[in-house]
Amino acid sequence: MSYQKIISDCKSLFENKTRDYGTAWRILRLPSITDQIFIKAQRIRSIQEKGKQLVDDNIKDEFVGIINYCIIAMIQLDLENSNEMELAWETLEPRYDQAAQETLELLKNKNHDYGEAWREMRISSITDIVLMKLLRVKQIEDNQGQTIVSEGIKANYQDMINYSVFCLIKMQENEVG
Repeated sequence: MSYQKIISDCKSLFENKTRDYGTAWRILRLPSITDQIFIKAQRIRSIQEKGKQLVDDNIKDEFVGIINYCIIAMIQLDLENSNEMELAWETLEPRYDQAAQETLELLKNKNHDYGEAWREMRISSITDIVLMKLLRVKQIEDNQGQTIVSEGIKANYQDMINYSVFCLIKMQENEVG
């Protein structure tokens, strides 16, 4: 499964949920979105550690949720000066595409430098890195967005998207292989 296919599937789900629920997520402050992502990542880790789950929602869907909530967070960052609650899909779609494209460009640059090292990583390790990124974002949020030498919140959301896509690719490859 390719990166673009995963993002396309995530976008399709996002569009359908937008058509079902509207943009109710606009009410969420950034720390609330971060906590929603944290819940999903923590559930994945818990299932990985316990080796079983009691709720039917599968881990793949949780990674998709992380991707979409990170894109929501990036859209919220762009709309921080807007009080408009309800956005039509036609207005939202280009914002989704922009966030996804910027994140893909970051991935290309990092893959160049790191040589796709993620392919040799364990899914459980990638999950831990997503959780670490979330703790970093929470700290930055607690510091009112101020950093001294670190990358900002948006870059961490982009990394979480890319790591989640990596996990979905690896899970797909494991099913096929």
